[in-house]
Amino acid sequence: MKLSGNTILITGGASGIGEALAHRFHDLGNTVIVAGRRREALERAIAGRANMHAVELDVSDAAGLAAAAARLVADFPALNVLINNAGVMYFEPLDTARDLAEAEATVETNLLGPIRLTNALIDHLAARGDAAVINVTSGLAFVPLVAAPTYSATKAAVHSYTVALRDALAYTVALRDALEGKVEVIELAPPGVQTALTPGQENRPGYLPLEDFADEVMALFSVVPTPKEILVERVKPLRLAEQDKRFDEALQSINEFARKAREQQEA
Repeated sequence: MKLSGNTILITGGASGIGEALAHRFHDLGNTVIVAGRRREALERAIAGRANMHAVELDVSDAAGLAAAAARLVADFPALNVLINNAGVMYFEPLDTARDLAEAEATVETNLLGPIRLTNALIDHLAARGDAAVINVTSGLAFVPLVAAPTYSATKAAVHSYTVALRDALAYTVALRDALEGKVEVIELAPPGVQTALTPGQENRPGYLPLEDFADEVMALFSVVPTPKEILVERVKPLRLAEQDKRFDEALQSINEFARKAREQQEA
């Protein structure tokens, strides 16, 4: 993936990882479109930055997503990079019956959102040069957080979907004529980062500071060729746990760490 001269759409771009990446890519000379549900937060994210644009977009709105994507292509015909970053995370008990509204909302946003938006934009992206789809998953795609089971499951599903999308596009593009461009498919799997994803997480002990995470991510994006998976050092114990035959140990460790971090913060 080239690092400058792109037109990039980032969902969930008004805060946290999305906003940090939006600013870093903008600093490199890209036109960046931040998309999200809160106009006020979007305007704050683009304040004082030329060639940054705010678009209200709810990735969980299946009915409106295709129309919104068509407007994006019409307004930004040079769009060539999609970063599926929008996500929600809820803590859910599994040992008793509960209202599944939050679990269903997690699936709508974290899994169906990227699938629907990619589907709506894929023909446009495939016709562009230097196109890329970047799916933000999580270390929890590989070792689940028991307190956030649906979040972990959706990220595991997006990992699988990303692998399939990469392979499908590689075959498809190889068969297309030379006028159509290649679409790189990249997975970015963060560890626990200090963001507002869950209450109190911005300052949670032991989580990776957002700016440190963004620095390391952008250094990895600068590697040529761009890695298929962008993995900061902190997430590798989770990503490689099963490969290294440490899955059970990692499952116990990450869940104990997360529980203690929350308890310490609440004390």
